[in-house]
Amino acid sequence: MQPRADAGSRRDAEPLPVRPLERPVAVAATLRTLAVRISEPAAYCRTESMSDSGSQPADTMVERSSSSRWKLWLLLNANRWLVTALFAAFAFVGLLAISQVSPVSLRGLMGTKEPVHFLFQALVTSLITGVTLVLTINQLVLSQELGAVDDQRGRLEGSLEFHEDVEDVIDAPISPPDPASFLQAIIDASQDRAIEFRESVADSRDEEFEERVDDFVGNVTDHADSVHERLNDAQFGTYDVIKAALDYNYSWKIFRARRIRNVHADSFTDEAREAHDQLLESLKLFGLAREHFKTLYFQWELINLSRAIMYVSVPALVVAMSMIAFFDADAVTGTVLGIDAVVWVVVTAATISIVPFLLLVAFVLRLGTMAKQTLAIGPFILRESNRNEEIEWD
Repeated sequence: MQPRADAGSRRDAEPLPVRPLERPVAVAATLRTLAVRISEPAAYCRTESMSDSGSQPADTMVERSSSSRWKLWLLLNANRWLVTALFAAFAFVGLLAISQVSPVSLRGLMGTKEPVHFLFQALVTSLITGVTLVLTINQLVLSQELGAVDDQRGRLEGSLEFHEDVEDVIDAPISPPDPASFLQAIIDASQDRAIEFRESVADSRDEEFEERVDDFVGNVTDHADSVHERLNDAQFGTYDVIKAALDYNYSWKIFRARRIRNVHADSFTDEAREAHDQLLESLKLFGLAREHFKTLYFQWELINLSRAIMYVSVPALVVAMSMIAFFDADAVTGTVLGIDAVVWVVVTAATISIVPFLLLVAFVLRLGTMAKQTLAIGPFILRESNRNEEIEWD
């Protein structure tokens, strides 16, 4: 029986008994306990996010998440400009609908008040504030790239050391410079190390041990093939690279690998221990590489966001100021599709004026969702847990 993701492991010399628990095993309550038992991973996940076998979380982030596919498409996978257009269309249709159900017509309100002028004055102020926000974002991003020579030297040396560590694992004289190829090399290495691990236990007398290793290695190799193929045509700067990296469930693979060694410690030979250690090292390096590229992608997207908001803020500001200075309701007559032409003009201008804000929302939704999905590094799965379910963790 495979370990369930709803419980943490306890290091023990003897195999743990199989028994259902009525409540999830609690994570250590204090930082001191966590520091002492940092090698004992705790994992929590919902039963709905399990794979078909019920023994492990699904491989892709979409399948692991409790959110619906369309919601994750909106938050993560969809093009941000398309999401902005959808938000703008929703705002446009919503304003039109409200204008039709309102007991007072817009033209009638404009005869006694000045709602259009008040609206667009507020929008002009918001747009100028938004441009200031963009400049602040740029300063925050650029501040991480600026520094003294010693700081830059430290960053460079750290990067080179990491490349050397990866080169040792992938058994290559030099690691690929392209992020997608770099991740592919580590994934391929983890696949090779997993196969070597399976070969090292082929002659074991512990049949249960062999079955668990076969199942684990099969999952690693199949998943590695899938992610490797998706990275073939991926270019950094697009979401494709990060999406594929997020779908490689390295944290659960680390948990399963360590769990196997914990439960079947007596069945490990020296060759198996060495192969197991190399497999774990490749998975750890993938986790570090993924976090590094995720950070770079965040910076990349914030820069793109800043530029995009600057681009759309200028026409939005022109439209808003024009509505204040030049719009005259009396000059707009007639109806379009049964709706007063004044409503069409005001709603269209208002929608254009809020596009910079909608673009900001679209980008922040993706970055915020990515950050939430990858808060923990290592064998911790931070998702909701149903505490009323029975848990089997052996």
